[in-house]
Amino acid sequence: MELVGKAAVVAGGAGGLGGATVRRLATQGVGVVVLDPDAHRAAALVAELGPTVKAVTGDSNDDEAVAAAISAAQTLGVFSIAVSATGVVIPSPRLVGDDGSVMPTDVLRANLDLHVCGPFNLTRLAASAFSANVPDEDGQRGVVVQTASISAFDAQATMVPYAAAKGAIVAMLLPMARDLAAIGIRVCAIAPGAFATPRLSNPVVQELLVRDVLFPKRLGRPEEYAQLAEAIIRNPYLNGEVIRLDGAARLSAEMAPSPPRQH
Repeated sequence: MELVGKAAVVAGGAGGLGGATVRRLATQGVGVVVLDPDAHRAAALVAELGPTVKAVTGDSNDDEAVAAAISAAQTLGVFSIAVSATGVVIPSPRLVGDDGSVMPTDVLRANLDLHVCGPFNLTRLAASAFSANVPDEDGQRGVVVQTASISAFDAQATMVPYAAAKGAIVAMLLPMARDLAAIGIRVCAIAPGAFATPRLSNPVVQELLVRDVLFPKRLGRPEEYAQLAEAIIRNPYLNGEVIRLDGAARLSAEMAPSPPRQH
């Protein structure tokens, strides 16, 4: 896809991965709408990048906020790109603790709402808008980039709800691509490993996560996520694919050694 003259909505665009994607697309001639609940950080991005970037306060589960973001994008170019970069690891305990206590189901519901329902909603509404675009020489009208996680494949202990949600992104990707192929829309997902974002600033946690990375032996950089998002958008033959971006990391069962259970 040729980027100049196109417009995008980046959900979670004020965050670490989303912000890097907004910057990358804006420098490539794309008009970008930052859809994010954090109005202050979104406004800072607009101030930094100028009039080709707009902000809408809200999240992907809010139909009105998504509609407002799409309308804003349509004033910046041909709205053809949707990136879902929302998400955060919601702390959760083990399914059953040593004392017999059980994980509240609310933790699972919160993960599904944030990591599954929001991206699903953004995709369906963006794809509806894409369907009115004039197709290019391949018949392409738009592209969606979802964000999964390596936790969809080898999550650690205490991450069952997060893994379930990110696994759902992986599971729904191919049928989404099959559903939307008829109207010329591609869908791919990035499955990041541990990235150096403001939410992962604890040096002890960073050191533990880098332990599982093969090479290069460091955290990922948000710019590397954005670079891959751009490559997916540009390459018309990438479709229905989940791409791991993790330095060949394979997570160990535990982030840190667990104390022995008391019997």
